Amino acid sequence: MSGVNVSIGFEADERVADIAWRTTEFVRDVVLPEEQACDGNVHDGPEPLRRRLQEAARTAGVFAPHVGVEWGGLGLDLCGQAVVFEAAGYSLLGPLALNCAAPDEGNTHLLEVVATEEQKERYLRPLAAGEVRSCFAMTEPAPGAGSDPRALATTATRTGDGWRLDGRKWFISGADGAGFAICMARTSGAPGDSGGATMFLVDADNPGMKVVRNIDTLDQGLFGGHSEVVFDGCEVGDGAVLGEVDQGFAYAQVRLGPARMTHCMRWLGVARRAQDIALERALDRSAFGKPLAELGMVQQLLADSEIDIETSRAVLLRACWELDQGRSAAQHTSIAKTYVSEAVNRVVDRAVQVCGALGISGDAPLSRLYREVRPFRIYDGPSETHRWAIAKRAVRAARERRAAR
Repeated sequence: MSGVNVSIGFEADERVADIAWRTTEFVRDVVLPEEQACDGNVHDGPEPLRRRLQEAARTAGVFAPHVGVEWGGLGLDLCGQAVVFEAAGYSLLGPLALNCAAPDEGNTHLLEVVATEEQKERYLRPLAAGEVRSCFAMTEPAPGAGSDPRALATTATRTGDGWRLDGRKWFISGADGAGFAICMARTSGAPGDSGGATMFLVDADNPGMKVVRNIDTLDQGLFGGHSEVVFDGCEVGDGAVLGEVDQGFAYAQVRLGPARMTHCMRWLGVARRAQDIALERALDRSAFGKPLAELGMVQQLLADSEIDIETSRAVLLRACWELDQGRSAAQHTSIAKTYVSEAVNRVVDRAVQVCGALGISGDAPLSRLYREVRPFRIYDGPSETHRWAIAKRAVRAARERRAAR
């Protein structure tokens, strides 16, 4: 039975704890002032800001915690990343500064696992060093790939010495200004088939790939924003194939499982910041002759947020531990992604409620944080899709137990 006799430690080792502490100080002293100066709006953020933050992170010794040592990073496993990424996520710009923001962080992991040595030198090394940014081009306008990646409609057609990519992608995070894209295209089958996808590395200066518009979205804190990208007669060579032909959906799981967890880690930092703001307000503001912190209804809001934060850490660490053990972890990553995305929204919402008028004003960052966390319940699989998958696995396991009796 899943979950029996599992031993997971919750104490970070000395090295991870040190990196997390230095990250906390770095975010407080360097990153938060930069976030306040730009109001956290970096969809069209200036490149000098990113460079400045990342150079400061290098100086602080906290740059690229997720990247292998051989590629210039700190080489933390997922359980170690969980501690450090939460500290980085306390500021909307913290992950950008540490070069562990989406989509670059997930692409770095994918390249480390799947890319050839030549591809690693050409794409992974500069990405890990922060010399370029990247994007992951999978999501398409309806009826194309979205929550159901099998609906993939972008095609890759064999040419004499390579491939021709044709299709339209949208909500491609970080595409504006990216140095290259990892594009998912169909090399066999038809939309709706469970196989037939292939990943391609496409340089941004390829004339067949164009960013046609930047989409106006609720959130504003992701560097490069979210774009619509067109591949029109985009020609690439055989060396652009990432992994094996027709194995793209399998490679997507290499990226998406850990990436769901790193999203949870970063947003958990946002939740903790919102709770800290609410606690400070509850101590400073009085009503009906008492500090808010002594009023029962406010105490309930604060307590429920503490419960959500601690529970989120627990389910996240369970999923990370499974991934670090080399297990599939599909069930626990779905559980963690669903729970944490909704819990983070609840925590920020309660913080707004505790702070009242201040919470919805521009004098506190809560309204900005509220906008940022709401999309988390949609990307990397909406809660409804994950609940469907969780239930399917639970029912399948129950059937297998019944059959074994």
